[in-house]
Amino acid sequence: MPVVVVESPAKAKTIEKYLGSDYRVLASFGHVRDLPPKDGSVDTDHDFDMKWEVAADSRKHLKAIKDALKDDQTLILATDPDREGEAISWHLLEALAPALKKGSAVSRVTFNAITKTAVTEAMAKPRQIDQPLVDAYLARRALDYLVGFKLSPVLWRKLPGAKSAGRVQSVCLRLIVDREMEIEAFKAREYWSVHARLATPGGDEYDATLVSLAGKKLDRFDLAAADQAAMALSAVASRDLKVASVAAKPASRNPWPPFMTSTLQQEASRKMGMGAKACMSAAQRLYEAGLITYMRTDGIDMAPEAVMAARDAIKAKFGDKYLPKSPRMYKNKAKNAQEAHECIRPTDMMLSPDKLKITAEDQRKLYDLIWKRTIASQMEAARMERTTVEIASPDDQVGLRATGQVMLFDGFLRVYDQGRDDDDGEDSARLPAITEGEAARLVAHAFDDELAKAREKGGDAVAAPAGLKAGPGLLVSDKAQAAARQHFTQPPPRYTEATLVKRMEELGIGRPSTYASIVTTIQDREYVRKDKNRLIAEDKGRLVTIFLLKYFPRYVSYDFTADLENELDEISAGDRLWREVLSRFWKDFSKALEGTSELRITEVLEAIDDALAPHLYPPRADGGDPRECPLCGQGRLNLKTARSGGAFIGCTNYPECRYTRPLSAPDGEAPIGDRVLGEDAGDQISLKTGRFGPYVQRGEATEEAPKPPRASIPKGWEVATLDLDQAVQLLALPRPVGPHPEDGVLIEAGIGRFGPYVKHGSKYANIADVDEVFTIGMNRAVEVLAAKQTRGRAAAAAPLRELGEHPDGGPIQILGGKYGPYVKWAKVNATLPRDVTPEDLTVEQALELIAAKAAKSPSKAKKPAAKKAAPKAAAKKPAAKKPAAKKPAAKKPAAKKAAAKPEAE
Repeated sequence: MPVVVVESPAKAKTIEKYLGSDYRVLASFGHVRDLPPKDGSVDTDHDFDMKWEVAADSRKHLKAIKDALKDDQTLILATDPDREGEAISWHLLEALAPALKKGSAVSRVTFNAITKTAVTEAMAKPRQIDQPLVDAYLARRALDYLVGFKLSPVLWRKLPGAKSAGRVQSVCLRLIVDREMEIEAFKAREYWSVHARLATPGGDEYDATLVSLAGKKLDRFDLAAADQAAMALSAVASRDLKVASVAAKPASRNPWPPFMTSTLQQEASRKMGMGAKACMSAAQRLYEAGLITYMRTDGIDMAPEAVMAARDAIKAKFGDKYLPKSPRMYKNKAKNAQEAHECIRPTDMMLSPDKLKITAEDQRKLYDLIWKRTIASQMEAARMERTTVEIASPDDQVGLRATGQVMLFDGFLRVYDQGRDDDDGEDSARLPAITEGEAARLVAHAFDDELAKAREKGGDAVAAPAGLKAGPGLLVSDKAQAAARQHFTQPPPRYTEATLVKRMEELGIGRPSTYASIVTTIQDREYVRKDKNRLIAEDKGRLVTIFLLKYFPRYVSYDFTADLENELDEISAGDRLWREVLSRFWKDFSKALEGTSELRITEVLEAIDDALAPHLYPPRADGGDPRECPLCGQGRLNLKTARSGGAFIGCTNYPECRYTRPLSAPDGEAPIGDRVLGEDAGDQISLKTGRFGPYVQRGEATEEAPKPPRASIPKGWEVATLDLDQAVQLLALPRPVGPHPEDGVLIEAGIGRFGPYVKHGSKYANIADVDEVFTIGMNRAVEVLAAKQTRGRAAAAAPLRELGEHPDGGPIQILGGKYGPYVKWAKVNATLPRDVTPEDLTVEQALELIAAKAAKSPSKAKKPAAKKAAPKAAAKKPAAKKPAAKKPAAKKPAAKKAAAKPEAE
């Protein structure tokens, strides 16, 4: 029967169900070959010849495919419908070539959804591998390899602590670092706004904002200080007001287009807090289950039959009034949109989220999001009425404006409204019936509650002129009919994964299949950390970016990276030759690499220090030298790197002066250098900074006591605010809790290399909270120790199944593990494939899994046999002692091997 190859076993299982017993569907488990992670895998001297290697894990999968081809030489490659999928098919064909006889039938099929209709239609329209798509993959893979394996060693040698660089990842990192620099350079600007509570003659109240003063339209910063706001507030409170005009205008909102990869990642982040990697993982499982179309796409168009199915679903669920007269058509505006894929949509529009039979919460939520967005994209527009009311004083010295919105028909908003990264300030307040020419009466005491809350929060109140009341950031008229609010401009927000993907898409950096891995990679390298869903550049990431901007500016340029992506698109369209693109890139890139060969580390640090000087050493308020050490007043501040790869600002007078401060926060930081915290029991308690970070110390080092008591500052404690009591508590650790009630052995609490703990004899148990170390009592300590002991026993749970004896001796068992069920024999543990359940596993399959795992760790597999032979070996030991004297002579060849090792590396 014909052999169909797809990437994953889950996909294989679904497709096999559709194709029936006439086909054999096997999984390649992703890529079967890749470039070996070593220098020379792309030969730049021989027209970029690429040396591919079959992954160890892939050999068994290839063997299974080769074995299947012995019965039928018809091979159908059905991997994903994008460049990556085309590349996997190409790799498979190359790797399987020796097993294919001359004249073998090999074809390629693609489908955008794993449904019976889509799969059977695709099987009826086979084609050959699209070589231009493969060429584009080869060019991208070679480019990424050359940058990674040529630029990364430069970083390692010239910038201590740096991990690696990537062609697109480094540019993505630059985006985050540039944003961080913008935030730190940002200077907040004060401004005020004035508001009044007004009432119609009938007593209905509404709010209005001051928009003109003294006949002049107010701009944002016209009321820049409290005194100006006070004058404007008094002007509003002292005048009679009248409605000058009422304008009601109809407005409409059209739905958003269906999802593509980037917009799905953005919405999943906004609405569910789901990272790009987690989003794509859940989407992959939905696709493999046949519930949605292919999830790596930059297309937003929908197949005509899908559009009609969506319209049928809208009519059935919401009625005719929610269905526009004609279908909505969407077109991607991106000039370099990839292959003409469909949008991400449900395969069955009638399968609403409430009918979905999925237990996985992340998949269920993501499907709900995709279904709603798809259905909404074909619904009627929302209609509303926006009203603007202009209010003025008789002398035209004061002008206020009230705006409101009334929803007339909710349209697509009944189903879905897109999330926003930041508030767009749209005013959707309802207004009462207001008539032009009527009086607008100021309402007394309208802002009393706001003033009371402002005062409750605390803080310094602004100075209030006569006739006004004040609170922190607030001025209120004497009768509280009007108020002036203080505002400060905000720095640009840090990127979330969603806004970062959006920005990369705008710049033309990366592609749908790469967004998630790019964002994940820079976090895994510890160049960036995520805090409350925001991405923050670490010192390592900042140094790498500045280094690359200094010595390789072209290769972290947004325009250059986007242009290179365009060239890759042109290769995929057959308009460029991939080797020519590589040749031109390598010619300039190799010269840039050569230019850094003579650089010394001190040179690099000085260059980075100079480049960051305006940011690291801002002008001082007193006009003094910004590089003068604030602790000793003699040394100068400069950039230093830590062994951990981080960076800090330190004094040139080290070790006499130990002043340091973080690289990323030069303003307003307390020094983290040596300082005395106080005295305890006649000893001086000091805070110091060492090679492993800040610590506290009792007394000073002497000849009698060269190592005085010391304790590291626990993670999460603020070094700048550390006081004497906290230091004494740390130095007193480990703290005795008391004798254990069962055996009388002392229980202690302390902080170790793995965090806070309690200890009973030689047994340790972790505590979640550092502060609990200083307060934990006997009952709680015994409870924590008992829980640890219980967890330890639970690890030795009974097997899920006993499969019998292994041919080499010893039982074969199926056990339940942290990461799922696995087969155990002797010391070999082999994880069960995702599509195999413990109940279905046969002895033959278990032996295959054990053999594959044992091949990776031969020493583990040999141990059961060694145990059987142990008695005989023991009996022979006395006779075997004679040759022992010859061993020294036999050591000579071993010495040669040792000497050869460096050359092999």
